[in-house]
Amino acid sequence: MKLKYIFAAVAAMMMQGAVAEEFVFIHTNDTHSQIDPTDKGLGGVARRKVLVDSIRQAHPNSVLVDAGDAVQGTLFFTLYGGEVEMKMMNELGYDLAVLGNHDFDNGVDALAKNLALSDVQWLTTNYDLRGSELHKFFKPYNIQQFGNRKVGIIGLNLDPKGMIAEGNYDGVKYLDAIKAANATAWHLKHNEGCDAVVAVTHLGYDGVSPTDQDLAAASEDIDVILGGHSHSLIKPGSGKEWLKNAVGRDVLVAQNAKSGAYISEVILDLDSLGVKAPVYRQHRVDARLDNRVSHRFDSILAPYRQGVDSLMNVKIGRSACELPNSGNALLNFLSDFVADQASQLGAGKVDLAITNKGSLRRSLPKGELTQGQIIMMQPFDNRLIVEDLKGSDLLEALNVMASRGGDGVSSGVDAVFDPSTGKCVSVTVDGKPLDPEKVYKVATIDYLANGGDYMEPLTRGTQLARSQRIMHADLTDYIRTKYKGKKVNPSDKARMRPL
Repeated sequence: MKLKYIFAAVAAMMMQGAVAEEFVFIHTNDTHSQIDPTDKGLGGVARRKVLVDSIRQAHPNSVLVDAGDAVQGTLFFTLYGGEVEMKMMNELGYDLAVLGNHDFDNGVDALAKNLALSDVQWLTTNYDLRGSELHKFFKPYNIQQFGNRKVGIIGLNLDPKGMIAEGNYDGVKYLDAIKAANATAWHLKHNEGCDAVVAVTHLGYDGVSPTDQDLAAASEDIDVILGGHSHSLIKPGSGKEWLKNAVGRDVLVAQNAKSGAYISEVILDLDSLGVKAPVYRQHRVDARLDNRVSHRFDSILAPYRQGVDSLMNVKIGRSACELPNSGNALLNFLSDFVADQASQLGAGKVDLAITNKGSLRRSLPKGELTQGQIIMMQPFDNRLIVEDLKGSDLLEALNVMASRGGDGVSSGVDAVFDPSTGKCVSVTVDGKPLDPEKVYKVATIDYLANGGDYMEPLTRGTQLARSQRIMHADLTDYIRTKYKGKKVNPSDKARMRPL
């Protein structure tokens, strides 16, 4: 009831003209197919629409934008390939959006089919798409005009090489994000007469350059950055939201973690653009909104529920404890599974396995484990592979993993790294120091073996064996058989650890 009065008060302000000179960006990022609330009770498209509609009611001059990766992460994408997410974006009334790297997970042809379902205007300022059928869906920028005021919006994407699987972005040419941003922002301000420029980005607040921090530092004409990709929760008042640009002026940077748990609201004063700082608010998408949700979503989603529910109800095993996707235990469990399963592929016992923590898309609960939960934890179309890899190349791969705080390695491996350099200072395999001249039999997934997640050293190996099944199918059978009559209970000891 309290929420109802808040919305009514905001609406009354609007009727009195109190906010008529404001322009608002409603911003989401990395919602990752989270149609329903997460297992932690956050997010959900029906709840999101309550907030979006209330902001729009208070601020008629508003646009709803998404900063990429609206897909991949739940069974809705696994089963229906993005169709549900496009319908939900249409239902919420998104105005503008940029692509994330996971939009390419099923390749360009599948992406084009999804975009054909979308009512959204898609932006990219730094992808040259003229060699792709995606070209017709995109514009390099958008201009919103209210009276004599203009706001220009650009869209920036990450370099696909090393992040998107090779073959999945054919026909897409990457252009330097910072050069493209600065040139286009200059054009918008000086040729188009825009009073402010907003960049909607899927670069990441931090991580592999260029990031939103790099973009802010190199810019002169960008006023606001609405970001995605790194799943950063940039809270108002945290100090992370204001960055200095190339001429010492503050640039606002917003990001909302992942899975639709938050949305941000950025308010520009149209009468003081370039003078008065934007107002930044962030809204938690949670159960307090449930009494206001529209049941229209139920009817739209009904045709897709049966497939999702059928997998979520198939019990395959039990866990002795909760396994958070941010913890060591689940990463250890996955790494040991890869080593064990890969040794059954016909190439003999492997020396070690390598996995990436970025592949862990959800936690596993204590108690019953279902097939659907395993698919959502490992939703990607990856296969296990075994390769021969020289020790020196293996060390380089471990250094890549160390540079991002460590990833997963199988039992018997102990790697210590220096966080200040991102390099390993000590690595042992089965108690023996890693030998740069020795050839190791390494198990991993094909995405990493092909250089994904910046694991270029793994591309130098010689492939010996490959599973014909998707990894989550192998993992489901592994739990059913190896843990029949007992509970999954992996060690939580870090195997890649900082000094």
